[in-house]
Amino acid sequence: MVDDTAPITPAAMEGHGGYNRRSQVQAGGLSPALPLFEQAARTVPLPTQSQSITIADYGSSQGQNSLIPLSLAIARLRERAGHDQAISIVHTDLPENDFSALFHTLNADPNSYLRCDRAAFAMAVGRSFYEQILPSNTVTLGWSSWAVQWLSRAPTPIPDHVQVACSQDPGTRIAFARQSAQDWENFLLARGRELISGGRLVVLTMALKGNGDFGYKRLLEAMYGTLVEMADRGVIQQEELRSRQWPAAAKIFWLPSQPKAILLDFACRNWKFSKPTTTSGWITNGIAMVMNSAGNGPRSREVRYSQRWRKR
Repeated sequence: MVDDTAPITPAAMEGHGGYNRRSQVQAGGLSPALPLFEQAARTVPLPTQSQSITIADYGSSQGQNSLIPLSLAIARLRERAGHDQAISIVHTDLPENDFSALFHTLNADPNSYLRCDRAAFAMAVGRSFYEQILPSNTVTLGWSSWAVQWLSRAPTPIPDHVQVACSQDPGTRIAFARQSAQDWENFLLARGRELISGGRLVVLTMALKGNGDFGYKRLLEAMYGTLVEMADRGVIQQEELRSRQWPAAAKIFWLPSQPKAILLDFACRNWKFSKPTTTSGWITNGIAMVMNSAGNGPRSREVRYSQRWRKR
């Protein structure tokens, strides 16, 4: 019997290297954000030579898709800081994440930054990034790809689908939108505390089309249709059908007004990428942004999707 009153929260990605082997689509969608990350590494203020430069990888999973972005950023930092200054890389994910697979990747993959930089040091934190997880004023550069679309929790069961973007229930869509906005605010506030003054954070995540769609429609319809069929045949119970949810939502971006979460130079780029399969093709949308933290008083401004937006 499934307890459908228990909150539904995202699970860690499949362990034992499963996510590394099956995340080629996510890897293929990194390229639009890489120039932003390199530029952030070129311009972020650096600590003195006696202090470590800290890079935070928010939502690392098992690390495969972080190798290229982090290696590029480290290379740009080395051009400025030289080869001796320590660079600490903190990979963060949920406590249930397979951190053994992460460290195996860092130690064994030929593209790992550890194999070509003797002054780079890897570590990990197993906590949700919707709270502060690193000391205040310590993070020089942050990176997060395909992670912030996952909610901290599903606020309500979805009565007619596995994904809220496909639901026709207005109350459910409103509840998920509110949860997404609250999670985004918590994420920004936590990063605002962790970043040094002038620190940079680059985030890559899902965006919405004009009609509110964020892709995967045919895949999601097939998933839900199969689950309904299984419930009709008695293979799974109705409670299990209702508990099968994908607790993710594309963010509607805005900046909180609380102090110490001042995010300036907020640049956004939209794009699409597609990957055909043997039976059909699908398209998802993405948005990348770079944030510059500065502690000079509270400000806020609504962010609308555009080819490029910079806060005045």
